[in-house]
Amino acid sequence: MAVIRSVIKGVGAYLPKRRMTNDDLSKIVDTTDEWIVERTGIRARHIAAEGERTSDLGYAAARKALERSGLEPRDIDLVICATATPDRTFPATAVRIQHMLGIEHGAAFDVQAVCSGFVFGLATADNFLKAGQFKRALVVGAETFSRILDWQDRTTCVLFGDGAGAVVLEAQAQTGTREDRGILATRIRSDGRYEDLLYVDGGPGSTRTTGHLRMNGREVFRHAVNKIYGVIEETLHETGYTADEIDLFVPHQANARILDGIAKKLKVSPEKIVMTLSQQGNTSAASIPLALNEAWEQGRVKENGLVLMEAMGGGFTWGAVLARW
Repeated sequence: MAVIRSVIKGVGAYLPKRRMTNDDLSKIVDTTDEWIVERTGIRARHIAAEGERTSDLGYAAARKALERSGLEPRDIDLVICATATPDRTFPATAVRIQHMLGIEHGAAFDVQAVCSGFVFGLATADNFLKAGQFKRALVVGAETFSRILDWQDRTTCVLFGDGAGAVVLEAQAQTGTREDRGILATRIRSDGRYEDLLYVDGGPGSTRTTGHLRMNGREVFRHAVNKIYGVIEETLHETGYTADEIDLFVPHQANARILDGIAKKLKVSPEKIVMTLSQQGNTSAASIPLALNEAWEQGRVKENGLVLMEAMGGGFTWGAVLARW
């Protein structure tokens, strides 16, 4: 029976020009390269320039994804931006990206699920496309986390970076089997009981300020591996695939220890895992599309390859996507 699948047509990314190493960080906060690498696996990250907004990063990534897809902005009728660091409280950053691309039709809106935002964005776009409401979607993950960091808190400021990635999705008729191209399954979850383990201590409805990121790293780690592994199992079970059939594993780039823990539970071989954490840090909703873009540029994304993506973020939120390229 024929079904509609959301097929990935193109991927793109953008990183700000400024690169901040661990040694650079040691000049502004009490830390060392050795301390950061041992605990996180991070060696450097990119920081947005003064006046460079989340929408600017997202627009650059979107342009690259469109170029590689062979499509024009006028071909896109849905723009979703996953971000926890919008340009403004409103309107949505997606609307600005839509305008910068010259798109005057369709719809654009933001998705806020922090580090899981891109997975939530893909799931949302996929459902719209499968329902026949839109034909092509641009899903962007863009963050300027450097704007909400407490640069005196060495437990958090060393973890995050800025950047953006994007994919273009197109609704295409497929045969309705697990061999179809496109998004095969998505799973998204949230549980507000854990809000105080990873949050920003501000907001227009509470303190009327932007606030800074706060995190209980030990507790976040304790929950991350099991929650992510569980949602991956659900996603694989829906399609009948097993972890050893995955061609490429593109995890959210949170922490080397978390990534190692998930990979070991899945028993995924190291050559299948995409790791950008060392040079980009945790770019929240941008990390999966940034990693996917790097894998594509390195020739690791093969036609008909099975790609697994996963993430967990503040809230808690978590989710997974399984797609065939």
